[in-house]
Amino acid sequence: MLPLPGSPGATWATYQSRFAAIFKGADPWACIAFWLFGLINNVLYVIILSAALDLVGPSVPKGVVLLCDVIPSFLAKLLLPYIIHTIPYPIRVIIMSLLSAWGMLLISLTPTYTDGGTIAAKMAGVVLASLSSGMGELSFIGLTHFYGPFSLAAWGSGTGGAGLIGAGVYALATTTLGLSSKNTLFGSAFLPIIMLVSFFLILPKEALNRQRSAAGPTKGASATRNQGDENADEDGNREDEGLLSNHDNTSTTSKLSTNTPQSWSSLLLHKFRRSRSLFFPYMLPLLLVYIAEYTINQGVSPTLLFPLPSTPFKHYRAFYPTYNAIYQTGVFISRSSTPFIRLHNLYLPSLLQCVNLALLIAQALFDFLPSVWIVFAIVFGEGLLGGAVYVNTFAEISDRVRKEEREFSLGAVTVSDSGGICVAGFLGMALEVGLCNWQVEHGRGWCNEL
Repeated sequence: MLPLPGSPGATWATYQSRFAAIFKGADPWACIAFWLFGLINNVLYVIILSAALDLVGPSVPKGVVLLCDVIPSFLAKLLLPYIIHTIPYPIRVIIMSLLSAWGMLLISLTPTYTDGGTIAAKMAGVVLASLSSGMGELSFIGLTHFYGPFSLAAWGSGTGGAGLIGAGVYALATTTLGLSSKNTLFGSAFLPIIMLVSFFLILPKEALNRQRSAAGPTKGASATRNQGDENADEDGNREDEGLLSNHDNTSTTSKLSTNTPQSWSSLLLHKFRRSRSLFFPYMLPLLLVYIAEYTINQGVSPTLLFPLPSTPFKHYRAFYPTYNAIYQTGVFISRSSTPFIRLHNLYLPSLLQCVNLALLIAQALFDFLPSVWIVFAIVFGEGLLGGAVYVNTFAEISDRVRKEEREFSLGAVTVSDSGGICVAGFLGMALEVGLCNWQVEHGRGWCNEL
């Protein structure tokens, strides 16, 4: 641990040596690439959720946007881990970038509901961006297996940064700078270019070149090379060779994949069994924390309103993006924390998140908290808990799961966060309407002024 500031050992040289020890062995270019992967893969998702009110208007539950932004991603994460090894990583990145850009252009160029545009057309764009995000998460998290633990920490920090930057920039652009939602969303359509630059220019070239050369030889040579990679594994070089021996997947796939129908069925059966074994230790706590936090974000936050004179806001619509930005700040901090702090008990923060949900529902109903600043603090803690469970789940998999199973396991567990968000979307739509109606009946009609 680092010495506390002001303690006898808290010198600049001590901090330098400790940080050097913590980050020993980290490849800075790989870390930069994975940070940008996490940032760009998630930032459009966050921008869309931040723009939920502007996309559908006050009369449509924001959970509609959440479901369109999550269900396609959920289906991608549910199905693709079993077949995505047939698509090389460079092709995946190109596909994801095109889907993201196309989706954001469709969202931004479709007229708003106030100008006669249809919500369905905008939601089609949301679906495209969601497919890209789901494919990206399972691909890049699986890829971290080959680049070591610092790539996972960089990915987690990048996804946290995406939340902070996406929500913060949207709130700043539309609230402070006065830019239209259309122009803000149009500008975001060009962000996927950064993903292409990160993959093709920043990610270490040696690994990519050897990866491409490994894809060229004949099947017989590939089988020989895969066997050689197993031997290299035993000599401590497994992580590099796993990526380069087969551009598609892990050594498990290499050993089980042939062209016969029986081999494919055996591979699928093996992966299904592996997925089942991941449920209780990793998938369930991640599922629980996402159900709780996204029910808060989409179903409860729009109703956490206070009289404007007692708040720093001039309009009621400013509450929702501000809550989002505060939540994402907590997510960014906790998702960047694994090099310094590790959580091994994944269920405790998940249950604490459920307590946050109950507390904020009670506030929406009974209005017992005296200040919006207390709600800000609770929402910040919500972000800390959610981000901690996310990044520590994958860190635990990297530590505990066997190397030959790790890439698939990392990708397969990503279905839990999207699954939790899907459940939260349905809960949030009903909860938002119910809480708003309750507030109107009890003389607090602010939710109808959004």
